[in-house]
Amino acid sequence: MAERSFVREVEDLKLGDGDEFHGEGILAITKALLQSGVGYVAGYQGAPISHLMDVLADAQDILENLGVRFEASASEASAASALSASVMYPIRGAVAFKATVGTNVASDALANLASGGVTGGAMIIVGEDYGEGSSIMQERSHAFAMKSQIWLLDPRPNLPSIVDAVEKGFELSEASNTPVMLEVRIRCCHLHGTFKTKANKRPPFTLQQALENPKRDTSRIVLPPASYLHEREKIEKRWPAAVKFITDNSLNEVFAGDLLRVGIIMQGGMYNGVIRALQNLGLADIWGNSRVPLYVLNVTYPLIDDEVVSFATGKDAVLVVEEGQPEFIEHALNTILRRANVQTKLAGKDTLPMAGEYTAAVLSGGLCKFLTKYSAEALPDHLRAPNQPSVLEDESVKALAAVVPQRPPSFCTGCPERPIFSAMKLVERELGPHHVSADIGCHLFSINAPFNIGATTMGYGLGASSAAAFNVKANKKPISIMGDGGFWHNGLTSGIGNAVFNKSNGVILIVDNFYSAATGGQDILSSRANNRSRSTKHRITRAVEGVGATWVRQLDHTYDVAKMRTTLKEALASSEPGPKIIVASSECMLNKQRREKPVIAKAVKDGKRVVRQRFGIDEDICTGDHACIRLSGCPSLSVKPSDDPLKDDPVAAIDQSCVGCGNCGEVAEAAVLCPSFYRADIIQNPTARDRWIARLQARVIGWLQVRRERSSPALS
Repeated sequence: MAERSFVREVEDLKLGDGDEFHGEGILAITKALLQSGVGYVAGYQGAPISHLMDVLADAQDILENLGVRFEASASEASAASALSASVMYPIRGAVAFKATVGTNVASDALANLASGGVTGGAMIIVGEDYGEGSSIMQERSHAFAMKSQIWLLDPRPNLPSIVDAVEKGFELSEASNTPVMLEVRIRCCHLHGTFKTKANKRPPFTLQQALENPKRDTSRIVLPPASYLHEREKIEKRWPAAVKFITDNSLNEVFAGDLLRVGIIMQGGMYNGVIRALQNLGLADIWGNSRVPLYVLNVTYPLIDDEVVSFATGKDAVLVVEEGQPEFIEHALNTILRRANVQTKLAGKDTLPMAGEYTAAVLSGGLCKFLTKYSAEALPDHLRAPNQPSVLEDESVKALAAVVPQRPPSFCTGCPERPIFSAMKLVERELGPHHVSADIGCHLFSINAPFNIGATTMGYGLGASSAAAFNVKANKKPISIMGDGGFWHNGLTSGIGNAVFNKSNGVILIVDNFYSAATGGQDILSSRANNRSRSTKHRITRAVEGVGATWVRQLDHTYDVAKMRTTLKEALASSEPGPKIIVASSECMLNKQRREKPVIAKAVKDGKRVVRQRFGIDEDICTGDHACIRLSGCPSLSVKPSDDPLKDDPVAAIDQSCVGCGNCGEVAEAAVLCPSFYRADIIQNPTARDRWIARLQARVIGWLQVRRERSSPALS
């Protein structure tokens, strides 16, 4: 069950010649793939291209009618390996995954693909996850493209440019026998716009034809001596062919302006931000017409020497807008210009920040600094300053940052992973701290307050293997964590298999929430939902036992904090050889709510009896200790002033975002805290019996309240 459904939107993928498409960048990419006659698509979900995988899954019927094979891959390496179908056969194929972690995982397959080259067009769609909205280490895909010599497309963020990049990208790949990488940032993926569509194409050469007519060419296999010849072929044939295609088809764009002494060279993905910054400086209009000449690199690798020289010649200075570091493009441009003896000044990271996201505010400051130095007359008088401060340096902004608290990512309300770490904190109180190796996924939020659990994280599914060095005799065992998504990604082999083989004595906790929850709730092998096109319901416990694990415990209700705590203590105390594996299972609350809310809403509308649970706190009993909050950290738990004049501290409170998971009460019981928590059943469309019971309860409670008041001594 994915984060959202695109069943309605995918109908637009059927649009034909001359129709107008209205929609999101992700859907435009999918439509462009179909217009290009793609034969197969594979991938692994991850921001910002998770929705691309969801769109492809929802468009399964359309793909099948066109003869297009779609596969949600086990990992990015699995996806990239699928591109081997384009090595020997004239079949266009595409894969998609999150960069740069995706390219890291897929590096072996991509390096071999780029070495041997391709016959059919091969495209790698990478979601460039860089900047403040990113969830990963801050690196760029550019280095990988250069390392393996894969052509890198970075189209302007508008739908016609994106669609053109997909269509031309396949042609570029085939013209140069080289895979291409299409880099799309989060704004590119989710912007909305329009473009004129073309009819979808069935693959001219199908996978079935390839199977029935197998072809073999050893010169395309990476094995000496062919592997040595591949490098020469890249330089002597493929590179010149790519340069010719890029030039002949004008894939890069030049926009003229009247300020002829200066210019801007930018990555295509930076175009919208640059235009916005120029608008802020009064140097561009709302239609994107710029007074400063622009050279837009829709292909950032390889660079086209003649185009660069032509654009820079005659100018005093050119600014390079290149997001991220190192400044690969700036270095290359300097080399091109100096070799051509063009003495135009090249500004870049000396004017703009070396690292960090290039927002419109950041770009405005950098452009102002650049133009003040090289074309000050173009700027309004109030902006002509040698060091124009950015909006981020404004005193009011700094003051705001000083009083607004940081808000690190945390578990959702009702998350079944929260009680697991509550139990770990209770164990820590009894047995002291342990070394905990964390992993990629929602469970990584445990490193933040209130749990503060986890010392390292090395990669998706690498939680167990990152504790391998601690397989030594000691009084304490190492604890490692991985999610069910990471387990099926590569944790079964690199983590569990490795631990069994090396006779590890550590504790491995597998957090099973039934989905690849962190990437949008996609089904995986151990999902317990029915999936018409995928095989699910394969239990993790059977898989770990299959590779030799013997101490295995399954907990099917993570909200039972006491049982979770007891099982952890048992694992840490066990003397049985081999890894101690705990599989803690409960459904992701977000997906559960997505599944149940429509059903509940329909039942209420139909007049059916519906019971929902909510939890509350009795203010009279609550002592204001707040240990429940420290051990849970649930967003629905907060504090409020007490009505009791004898209580100095605020009491705990539960707001309306509560989903009734019961974790707060479970924590209270497991930690032997106050019994101030209570559960309330909210009944919609109550029956006559429900109403009678409610009236009876109200009368009994009222009688008890009156009795208590009469027995209490009068206050003087």
